[in-house]
Amino acid sequence: MGLVGLPRAHPAPASPSPPRTRLRLIGEARLPHRFQFQGSTVGGLSGIDYDDASGLFYLLSDDGSSINPARFYTANIAMETRHLGEPELRSVTFLRQADGSTYPAALRGIDVPDPEAMRWRAASQSLFWTSEGHVLTGAAPALRESRADGTLVREFALPPMFDFQLNQGPRINRTLEGLALSPDGKRAWIAMEAALRQDGPVPTVQADGGPCRFTEIDLSSGNILRQIAYVPDAVPGAPVPPATQADNGVTEILMLDAQRMLVLERAYMAGHGPTTGNSLRLYLIDTRLGSDTLGLPTLRPDIYQPVAKVLLADFSAFTGAGAGPRLDRLDNTEGMCWGPRLANGARSLHVISDDNFSSRQITQWLAFEFFD
Repeated sequence: MGLVGLPRAHPAPASPSPPRTRLRLIGEARLPHRFQFQGSTVGGLSGIDYDDASGLFYLLSDDGSSINPARFYTANIAMETRHLGEPELRSVTFLRQADGSTYPAALRGIDVPDPEAMRWRAASQSLFWTSEGHVLTGAAPALRESRADGTLVREFALPPMFDFQLNQGPRINRTLEGLALSPDGKRAWIAMEAALRQDGPVPTVQADGGPCRFTEIDLSSGNILRQIAYVPDAVPGAPVPPATQADNGVTEILMLDAQRMLVLERAYMAGHGPTTGNSLRLYLIDTRLGSDTLGLPTLRPDIYQPVAKVLLADFSAFTGAGAGPRLDRLDNTEGMCWGPRLANGARSLHVISDDNFSSRQITQWLAFEFFD
C-alpha cells in the first residue's frame, strides 16, 4: 500500500545547471605512485578531512590490510587563493581492533575492513570512518569511531538491511562509500554507493540507478534517526567497446550546513575515446525534502519520494583548453572535504582520488574555491 497523500515516486530529475559553476579550480597536486612513507605504501586514498585547529588533513587509505594494515595519514598542503602547493605527509597511523591489534589481511571469519570515508570531529578529538565490509569473510559494512592514535572507541549498530544477504542487501564493493558529519558534530550521515539489491539496479548508460540510501545517525546515542533515498545519474558516456566496464555511483557526501548536503558522483567508462575515462559531478540536496525510507525494506516506486538534486559542477569544465588552471585528466575521486578559508573568506573544497595502487591511475588532489 502506498503512503497516503504521497505522490508516486520517480527518479528525481536534476535541476538545470545554474548560470555559472559553483566551483573555481585553485590547483592540482599529485602524490607519487606507491610512495613509501614511514614503512607504508601510500595509495588508495579514498577519504579526506581537515582539522582547522592543527591545520592537518587526514587521508584514509582503502587498503584492506593487503599491502599494509588498514591506516590513515596526516598531511599539510600549502594553499593560496590561486595556487595549491605540494602535499607533505606528516604521519601514518594504523587503525586498531578492540583488542589493540591492527587489522589482518582477508581470512574467512576475520573482520577485515575496507575503509572508504573518514571524518575528524574536533569535540572528541576522534575520527569516524566507514568500511564497505568484506562479503567473503562475513564482515558487514560498518561505521566506527577511532582515536587519533588509531585505537578503537566503538562500532555503531547499523540496520540489518546493510548486511550481506542472499539476493538482497548491498552489492559487493558498493556499500558505505560516503560519510558526513553535521556542523555541530552531533549527527552523521552514511551513504551507499549504489542501491540495495532489492531497491533497484545499478546505473547504466541508458538509465539512472536505483535509489541509494543515506542514513542519519545520532552520534551520542548511536540511534538511527532517519533515512532518505538519492537517485544517481545514468552513466554519462559509453565505454569503448560497448560491452566493457561502465558505472556510476555516489563516492562522497559533505554537509554544506545543518540540512544541505553536497553529493559527489563518480563515473567510469572503459576504453579510449571522447566518452571514456572518469566523470565527476557535484550535486546539492536538502536532506529535509526526501521521504523517510528507514522503515521500508524495499523501495518500490509508489511508496517513497527520492530527494531532489541540483547540479553544482561538472568537473569536465576544468579539463581541456580554457582560461585559468586546467586539468589533463580526471581520476577516481572518492574523498571530499572542506579545507581552510581562503584570504577572501571563501571556503576551499578539496577532493582526492583513489589510485587503486595502480600504475595506470594517479593520486590527484584538487582544491577549489566554493561559491555558496
